[in-house]
Amino acid sequence: MPAEMLATPPPLSRLNLRGRSFLALVLAPQFPMAEWFGDLDREMAEAPRFFAHRPVVVDLAAIASAGPEAPMIVLEGLEARGLRLVGVEGVSASSLAGTRWAGLAETLPGRDQPVSPTPGRRSGRSAPARRPAATSLLIDRPVRSGQSVVFEEGDVIVLGAVASGAEVLAGGSIHVYGPLRGRAIAGLVAGPSARIFCRRLEAEMVGVDRLYRTAEHWGPALHGRAVQVLCDRGALRLLPLD
Repeated sequence: MPAEMLATPPPLSRLNLRGRSFLALVLAPQFPMAEWFGDLDREMAEAPRFFAHRPVVVDLAAIASAGPEAPMIVLEGLEARGLRLVGVEGVSASSLAGTRWAGLAETLPGRDQPVSPTPGRRSGRSAPARRPAATSLLIDRPVRSGQSVVFEEGDVIVLGAVASGAEVLAGGSIHVYGPLRGRAIAGLVAGPSARIFCRRLEAEMVGVDRLYRTAEHWGPALHGRAVQVLCDRGALRLLPLD
């Protein structure tokens, strides 16, 4: 066969896979619906930045028994308030089939943790005097397996170890004055300027901003050493500190 008839193989594409962790707000509507939406409106008026651009998962379990129209009314009411709906729980996929909500994710992995845009008001106490926002979170004990520490407002400082199966996520940098065996993701807010420092690297995964690396990708030379993790010209680098 003439050489000119041979097909030239297409160039290999470069597939860039990234992982990302983010905080979603879970809303669970309840009856009476008018009062629940009234409470939501007050919260949104008092803390608009808390709700702005935050992904929202809607738990419809408490109102699904009221009939097929109830979930539609709730979802339309939430969308009308400018909330960014990314997932739904507590109803079957068939109940949303044929609607514009059919594309919402039914299950999103993660752990629930309590949050409040206006601390103190729900308990009947007056809100405390406004204090300067915290820029760091100090944890003076080990982070155990299964625990998730999330602090978007700044740096996280862990005086003990981070166990395998635990995770620490920070808006700024992360400092671990002990073994880092779980997952650590810095720069959720600060972006590529954030760093991770640990006294002994035994992590499952580390990440800064949108860049991530797992243990098999940094090799045995750095295992067990004091390390810093930083972004450098679009790449994630791990450098020994000892």
